[in-house]
Amino acid sequence: MNTVAWAIVTVEILFWVVIIAGLTIRYIFKHPKLGLFFLALTPVLDLILLVIAGTDLSRGATATTAHAIAAVYISVSIVFGKSMIRWADERFRYYVTKQGTPPLKRSGMDHARHYFRSWLLHLLSFLLGAGILYGLIRWIDEPIRTEALQGVLSIWTIVVGIDLLIAGSYFLWPRKEKAKTSA
Repeated sequence: MNTVAWAIVTVEILFWVVIIAGLTIRYIFKHPKLGLFFLALTPVLDLILLVIAGTDLSRGATATTAHAIAAVYISVSIVFGKSMIRWADERFRYYVTKQGTPPLKRSGMDHARHYFRSWLLHLLSFLLGAGILYGLIRWIDEPIRTEALQGVLSIWTIVVGIDLLIAGSYFLWPRKEKAKTSA
């Protein structure tokens, strides 16, 4: 595995370590400002990954799938980062500290609209990531060195299309509410 691939794995692990540390400090140790500081470190991790991938390519490396995934990771993190932290915060607060309300279980048209909004974020993430990948392809300007970037971009285009079909299917066949079991 190359340096960029290891950087992606490390950044992903650190992303969740920083979030769990931030939530633990915020709710268990009752230091909300320090917890927020840890949660605010997540974009710093993206910046580190961007620098590692950019440096590797600027030194003449042939772009690999890992470089392309770094662009995908960065764009997904930028677009979905806040909602991922909110998701983790809600569940940590409810399941770990036993505070707050249970996470909302969506069904019907509410679920369809929510999933469609999520698809719109996926599309935004795709546009940002595609811009990064296209920028790298143009910057390197050697098709033989950027095949992997183009390949990941092609696959991601298909994934966004499939995700749109899934989002649309929830309007045609809404998710049913799960039956409540009595204890």
